[in-house]
Amino acid sequence: MDRSHIRRATQQTLHNLLQITAFIVTTVLPALIQLIRRHLVKEPYHTSILTGQGWVNELLDGHPNRIRTELGVKKDVFLALTSKLREMGHADSKYLLLEEQLAIFLYASVTGLTVRHLGERFQRSNETISKYNSLI
Repeated sequence: MDRSHIRRATQQTLHNLLQITAFIVTTVLPALIQLIRRHLVKEPYHTSILTGQGWVNELLDGHPNRIRTELGVKKDVFLALTSKLREMGHADSKYLLLEEQLAIFLYASVTGLTVRHLGERFQRSNETISKYNSLI
């Protein structure tokens, strides 16, 4: 093999490597970055300004018929149920007051909504809704 043939083969190899590198940089790398973002960078799902506890407070402080419509009980019954649950050993959790826990249970009973829809109403994860809906 002469030197010019080796030089052309080397140039062709370098050209092929550049094409492969360009393909990786322009196609594979952006797709990989998108995949990583999707799995590592979590976008908050429940972003409503009105939290579940905020909604419960609204019901307790608002028109008397509203709590009856939404939770199926009058305010005095809701407060009595909360008191009785405390007597039975139920308590506020680290993140949910007992009133919100009871409201989750009552709202689920009245509406028959799915866990996902209850989560949206109370701005809580599906796991939290399932946990507290079964505790009461």
